[in-house]
Amino acid sequence: MRKATISRKTTETSVTASVNLDGTGIYAIKSGVGFFDHMIEQLARHSLIDITIEAKGDLHIDDHHTVEDCGIALGQAISQALGDRKGIRRYASCDLPMDETLTRVAIDVSGRPFLVFKCTYPTHKIGTFDTELVREWFQAFAMNAGITLHLENAYGLNSHHIAESSFKALARSLRDALEIDPRQADRIPSTKGTLSA
Repeated sequence: MRKATISRKTTETSVTASVNLDGTGIYAIKSGVGFFDHMIEQLARHSLIDITIEAKGDLHIDDHHTVEDCGIALGQAISQALGDRKGIRRYASCDLPMDETLTRVAIDVSGRPFLVFKCTYPTHKIGTFDTELVREWFQAFAMNAGITLHLENAYGLNSHHIAESSFKALARSLRDALEIDPRQADRIPSTKGTLSA
């Protein structure tokens, strides 16, 4: 069973994240940051990863610590659930349209984390949510999941659509890359024989 739960507690936040990589996209997200919860719900639904996040953070300061620490905990949970990464397809990409917006994501579930983020927003806020926190979340997630992640917004006019298409494109890429390949279910997809950092 490819499942894991991570609990992370600091002076700024307390986060528990649980995943089932072989789920159906069920989610229960409670971070106290409405727009962010909506993004993780999209991630779960379109990746078919069951995700539960319970977070309490210093929202009286701002949303930064909560969003970042949720990325850390969720990334660690996915990495732990993957174990030695045996049998996964490993690589995937997605061009995802959302109305006037097109966003591209390509990933390598390599154990070697890296983020390329080419995305700008026409506004600084989506409701009360700071758009700069999208990159912060992707950075925290990629580094802790052990994923090489390239994200590029090709075009778009609406900040909400740009952010949401990014999470959905990641979701679709994760769905493909984390699937077990029946042709190599008992092998690690690397000539090195390992996908550890």
